[in-house]
Amino acid sequence: MTTNADAPQAKRGRRAPAGAAVLREDVTEAIRAAVFEELAAVGYARMSIEGIARRAGVGKTAVYRRWRSKLHLVLDLVSAIAVQGLPAPDTGSLEGDLRLLYEVTSRALRHPVAGQIIPDLQAEAARNPDIAEAMQKALREGQDSVASGIVSAAVARGEIGAAIDMDLALDLISGPLYWRAVVVRGPKLPKGYLAGLARATAGALRAL
Repeated sequence: MTTNADAPQAKRGRRAPAGAAVLREDVTEAIRAAVFEELAAVGYARMSIEGIARRAGVGKTAVYRRWRSKLHLVLDLVSAIAVQGLPAPDTGSLEGDLRLLYEVTSRALRHPVAGQIIPDLQAEAARNPDIAEAMQKALREGQDSVASGIVSAAVARGEIGAAIDMDLALDLISGPLYWRAVVVRGPKLPKGYLAGLARATAGALRAL
């Protein structure tokens, strides 16, 4: 008899894999979705494995088979954001690439769940260096990878100089939307805001 509560019953005549249990991917994805929902509903401090399991419709043991604590669960999910990254714009112009990047990023940051989770995890990051490191990776490295590609493409096209200060350029590109979404947390962006931001950022990059 298989000892894996996640896996379906083994077919007659076939033996279950030896060693570590085979974890069902659909259960894993249900737990991940439940974590985001639970974080948005109660925040990290009040989040519990029991609440996650209940929301995912699984037992606590299914969660503990995959992550040994809620901290490791959240760190895993936050780190995965950086791996997924953002699509690299390729419109043929610096301003066009910036506008497409801002449109994609803005939609992601305006999502109700992201709007609740990111500020909460940032508050936890001030108290927990492990969360701080994961947040740094997710919110900085993923964005910077795409922004670096935009700058490099603009340099190759001759739109900006090759001696540009890359760190300053990345701050100029990535900073404004995160400031609005995470710090100001203002209402819906005014009409034309993203186009204007792309135009102003492109001008600033050319001036560096």
